[in-house]
Amino acid sequence: MPENIEQTLDALVSRGIEKHLGNLQRGIEKESLRVDSNGLLAQTPHPYKLGSALTHPMITTDYCESLLEFVTPVHNNIDSLLQELQDIHHFTYQHIGDEKLWVNSMPCIVESEEKIPIARYGSSNVAKMKEAYRRGLSHRYGSLMQTIAGIHFNFSMPDSFWRDYFACDSAGELPAHSPYQARKSEQYFSLIRNFHHHSWIGSYLFGASPAVCRSFLRGREHILEDFEAHSFYAANATSLRLSKLGYSNDAQAGIEINYNGIDHFVQSLRRAIQTVNPAYEKFGVNINGQYQQLNANLLQIENEFYASIRPKRVAASGESPSRALLQRGVEYIEVRSIDLNPFTPLGIDADCIRFMDVLLLYCLFSDSAPLSPDDFRAAQANQQKIVMQGRDGHLKMNTDRGEKSAKAAMMALLGQMRPVAELLDQANNSNGYRSMMTQQINKVEDSALTPSARIINRMRSENLSFYEFSTEMSENSERLFKQKCLAPETNQKFENLAAQSHAAQLEIESGDTLSFDEFLEDYFERQNALQ
Repeated sequence: MPENIEQTLDALVSRGIEKHLGNLQRGIEKESLRVDSNGLLAQTPHPYKLGSALTHPMITTDYCESLLEFVTPVHNNIDSLLQELQDIHHFTYQHIGDEKLWVNSMPCIVESEEKIPIARYGSSNVAKMKEAYRRGLSHRYGSLMQTIAGIHFNFSMPDSFWRDYFACDSAGELPAHSPYQARKSEQYFSLIRNFHHHSWIGSYLFGASPAVCRSFLRGREHILEDFEAHSFYAANATSLRLSKLGYSNDAQAGIEINYNGIDHFVQSLRRAIQTVNPAYEKFGVNINGQYQQLNANLLQIENEFYASIRPKRVAASGESPSRALLQRGVEYIEVRSIDLNPFTPLGIDADCIRFMDVLLLYCLFSDSAPLSPDDFRAAQANQQKIVMQGRDGHLKMNTDRGEKSAKAAMMALLGQMRPVAELLDQANNSNGYRSMMTQQINKVEDSALTPSARIINRMRSENLSFYEFSTEMSENSERLFKQKCLAPETNQKFENLAAQSHAAQLEIESGDTLSFDEFLEDYFERQNALQ
């Protein structure tokens, strides 16, 4: 690969490969809390008419029973992707009564941790494992952290791109065990390493969690300021969700994951899964027949490791993510660092998606050196500066050339990304990417245009608490989604999916032949056999 990204892009054009950039593969996983008519965390079960949270392919739950997760299929068109997400919202609002979806990443008023119900998935062994895992999360990190919501953005290049990129003459999908699949995985890990260096810019431009309800920090030490009697904030914060008060807490600080290739990644991840943590042993595992956690290891299972970006491969039933990766390579990458934007009803809009396209392609086509633990910690330090102080005009960041103003670093990175936006517009016969980039430059020049600043300015100008602001925005979205009914055929599709998911859950439950203890023992024996 040429060292200069413009040379790389020119090489794509000269070989006619840029046309594949019009067929990028994307999916969205969006989390939203259900809240009751008083703005409190809903205490009701997952609505039956939405389907089974265990088996529904598009509507499920995350940590708690009230945290909905919407999952779109893969789309190669931004408009159709957002339309599908919108349809899921419309269908959901038909079946949650007077409840509404909370539009912010940071949660609503939570009276106590006991009022955060762990998600329920039925009576099968798989369901019991999910619940035991979540009970373990509550012991390790506290239940409040599990009420934080966000957007997961799934991204991959089409196989047609990889065939041409590697000058492969084969037709159809790349064989799972081919050398091209190995090279494809290497490229995705290059993307991931670069993303760790550059993800802070997305937190500045799209971070939307600068304030929290006081109930979220009840009994916890923190450095936030009083906004008013019911809210805390950080004056220049962009994303408290990604700060040490949120997902980037210190509980997993001792886990070092190696991103320098698929074998290194799996080995380091599995080391954490197989290493006992004395602090977790005190919780116990199986106490009087109820599992408090799946085990006392640093990670109970692989999904417990929080990362802003992860390599992914769809796993078969009972197959661990790492086994799927080792056997069949990286299929797509998952970006987990996007806040819900309360100013857009879906929590994400087309320009955010376009920005992610540009950033991820920039990371894919740029040179990528190995990432050492020190490199990773330096990248994380820059990220924490941005999420806590990103709108401070005097903020400095550390670079390989020494300290540099954050604003100058942002402008330089956006300038380097712009040729990617131009090539995407060329491939899509549009000007949407260049227009989007202009808007991001404007945000750097004027931080008041960022979502985080808009939230604080709105709260201040209208004398609103975080709760009042979020309730108002949630009610606006509720009205929007309730004003329009789904097309009959779309509504029928979701009703069919719900019915099929309930049937699938019953089939799983009736098919269990092992006790839960035996099921867990078999599961971990199979995972530990992977070396």
